[in-house]
Amino acid sequence: MVATPIGNLEDLSRRAERTLRDCDRVVAEDTRRTRALLRSLGIDKPVLSLPAFAEEGRVPGLLARLEAGESLALCTDAGTPAVSDPGSRLVAAAHAAGILVSVVPGPSAVTAAIAGGGLGGGGGFVFLGFPPRTPGRLRRALEAALALGLPVVLFEAAQRLVRTLEAAEPVLGDRPLVVARELTKVHETFHRGTARELAAELRAQPPRGECTIVVGR
Repeated sequence: MVATPIGNLEDLSRRAERTLRDCDRVVAEDTRRTRALLRSLGIDKPVLSLPAFAEEGRVPGLLARLEAGESLALCTDAGTPAVSDPGSRLVAAAHAAGILVSVVPGPSAVTAAIAGGGLGGGGGFVFLGFPPRTPGRLRRALEAALALGLPVVLFEAAQRLVRTLEAAEPVLGDRPLVVARELTKVHETFHRGTARELAAELRAQPPRGECTIVVGR
């Protein structure tokens, strides 16, 4: 399992690059994204597809390759596989078959947003991944997470960000928030304020890509 950069390609570790060079095949969430990464490294390697919607059906074929002695390097579009991206079914199947699983750790939008946003501290946080899209389910998920008294981290796509902030505002109230965008890239920014303030700000200047939201205690 190879963690890949969340933006800046210089964040790829030397161990990750060596693993991608030495493996027999690369397994990718999106073959186009991973092939672009491999080309930037000068690596020519067969790439197999493992998208989230087809993971369960493709695990047996990948497991057969592993059992035949092939080494596979699993990558997702950015960050570490099997957290908010595909991979957990393949990893579980490999463990069950007695196949060695190794993790090459690396960049994380979660820890980058907590460290750069200044709302962590004290240790511990609750990670919700991509939140439910319906307002009711979103509010219930936030209420349960906030009840633990820890910062809450979630991902959201740019086109849904304002809608999510507006739906969450009745639960979040005046809690401090940070919206981190373009993490590790040239235009990395941290937007700070309440849910209502940030919804207004980002409606006027819509962000691009995926964003990471940190809700303070």
